[in-house]
Amino acid sequence: VWCSGMGLEEIPTDVYNNKGKPCEARPICLHTFSDITNVSPVVFLYLLKECYVCGTNKATTKFHDLQRQVHLVLCNASQRSVATFVLQCLYVLPLFESYCEGFSHLLISSFCRFVRSSKVDITEEKDLAARLFVDVVEGLVPHGEKIAVKLLEVFDIRLANIENVICNSEMEDNSSLDTAKTFVEQYISKLIESQSYEMAVSVLEKFSIRLSGETFLLKMLQNKEFRAAEKWATFMGPSVLHVLVQEYLDRNMLKNAYLIIKKHCFQQHYPDVCHKYKESSLKKLAEKGCWDIAELKANGNCQLIECLVYLAMEAGYTEKVDELCERYSLEGFVKTKEPVSQTRYLHLEELVVEDIIWVDEVNSLCSATSYIEGCTVIGIDCEWKPNYIKGSQPNKVSIMQIASEKKVFIFDLIKLFEDAPGDLDCCLIRILHSPRILKLGYNFQCDIKQLAHSYGKLECFNYCEMLLDIQNVFKEPCGGLSGLAIKILGTGLNKTRRNSNWEQRPLSNNQLEYAALDAVVLIHIFSHVRSESQPANISEENAKIEWKSYIISQMDIKKKRKETKFTQQSKAGSLWQPDSN
Repeated sequence: VWCSGMGLEEIPTDVYNNKGKPCEARPICLHTFSDITNVSPVVFLYLLKECYVCGTNKATTKFHDLQRQVHLVLCNASQRSVATFVLQCLYVLPLFESYCEGFSHLLISSFCRFVRSSKVDITEEKDLAARLFVDVVEGLVPHGEKIAVKLLEVFDIRLANIENVICNSEMEDNSSLDTAKTFVEQYISKLIESQSYEMAVSVLEKFSIRLSGETFLLKMLQNKEFRAAEKWATFMGPSVLHVLVQEYLDRNMLKNAYLIIKKHCFQQHYPDVCHKYKESSLKKLAEKGCWDIAELKANGNCQLIECLVYLAMEAGYTEKVDELCERYSLEGFVKTKEPVSQTRYLHLEELVVEDIIWVDEVNSLCSATSYIEGCTVIGIDCEWKPNYIKGSQPNKVSIMQIASEKKVFIFDLIKLFEDAPGDLDCCLIRILHSPRILKLGYNFQCDIKQLAHSYGKLECFNYCEMLLDIQNVFKEPCGGLSGLAIKILGTGLNKTRRNSNWEQRPLSNNQLEYAALDAVVLIHIFSHVRSESQPANISEENAKIEWKSYIISQMDIKKKRKETKFTQQSKAGSLWQPDSN
């Protein structure tokens, strides 16, 4: 039956799937998807389902591939009404049960794209689309609310089309559309009762039906349907938008209120709200250590810059206070050197670190390597300048910290790679590839991948032996390395300088201390893990840690990158490629 409908004399039986059954879908689909002139909607949908089932890609990828293919089908269907064919498919789709909803969206989105690109006139098919809409609303064709609303939007169904369908005749005078209006209003009431507020708002907006009062708005807010509430308020106009802003403020939803104020240019009505939101945004950025972004957001506003200075003072970030005061000529802050914050953080002196050694030339590199080779346990961390441009590649790793219990070596990777890449590679191979040195890290697999990406020509970062990631030892979330330090050592780390400029030279003393602490604290946490002297607030399961089982004896970064690349290429295969044995 399929073959006679598509001009194919026979189905090849020399291709089988992994269940030993013939794979007929590929040749049939290729023909069907190039010409649907003589193909019924049922056959087309069946083959569409077979393409989806037999495809080896992920569901989302298969959906998008089919979407593109269906769009091409519609573009090639010159001898057939595309709109009528799509509507017939939508009538049939409920027979395909679990595939109905997904394929309905696929067909409608493909058709929508077709209409936009070809600018085809679908006026004659609007009544047929209205017929399907009415059947869906009345429950005769079991499609969901989203499909019903999509029909209204994509086919641009008017009240006149609905009136024609309900009255079963094409009206010459469309001045009276009472039947259609009543039908649509009843449907809207049904949507509101079922709390499908966004769908209800879309229909209200489509037919320009305006509801009076604030009850509808409050219902949406109570059910946390904020997007629907904002859409409806925008449709209703400024008066309702102002009510919505006040409701957001009463609910302490500052960001939502501010976004509406900004979108509709209401700043002059709510100056305090705007300033309060901007200060709140600066505080959140400061808490994350994103000081450069916070300064950009302040945009030179004197009040906001002063707010940023106070935040830096509270965080104990004295060099940032000085930097901002100097850049913006602020007075009254310069002499304030003591941090305002009462939070106590861990300091190097408490860990009895004897020295921080800066390594940026060959002699100091060789000396550091010789010292580190004599250690049995080291802590490793690295830092790089944050990149705030969305979608761009991260900056090169700037420094790498390697700590013993008493000393911390900070390697200037950028300078060493420029001046002596061979020596740098050789020395770090002796450290990272050594099976005699246990390397401690915190989420170090991420760091080593970034190192390999930054310095791809070096062999040292493609492989690592004897790595113990402290993050993997503790299963319970505890606020990063600082949170873990609080639980194990009783005091956390000041992470204020995490996102500072690590490419500036020289680094400030505070940056050096921050970098050194991140590496050496791993040694002290490990000492507690090894001796099982955790405090009482650590779970009983973690109190009996067998840390040796978490050691990664060999980690081949280069091999992992190749495997990832191969996997990505294999996933790019044909959607209809049959499964192989």
